[in-house]
Amino acid sequence: MRLLLQQRPDGREAPRFVQLMLQPDLLGGWTLVRESGQIGGRSTLRREQFLDRDSAFSALEHARDLQLKRGFQLMFAQGSESPK
Repeated sequence: MRLLLQQRPDGREAPRFVQLMLQPDLLGGWTLVRESGQIGGRSTLRREQFLDRDSAFSALEHARDLQLKRGFQLMFAQGSESPK
């Protein structure tokens, strides 16, 4: 699953983005990958490991909700169960 969120451009600088990806790992766990930064600039990549899909999905929804409260908009969602 993959979500891309972006802030509205204000005309002075490039908009910021946050990308959230949920991926299974080789040992049966799940990884939440968070990439954030400015479009066309540097970005930061963080990974969080989870033992089961439900806790990983819950963390993804929580991270998405935090970004929506900060003024980001959902631009793209990909996956079998796209969150609301």
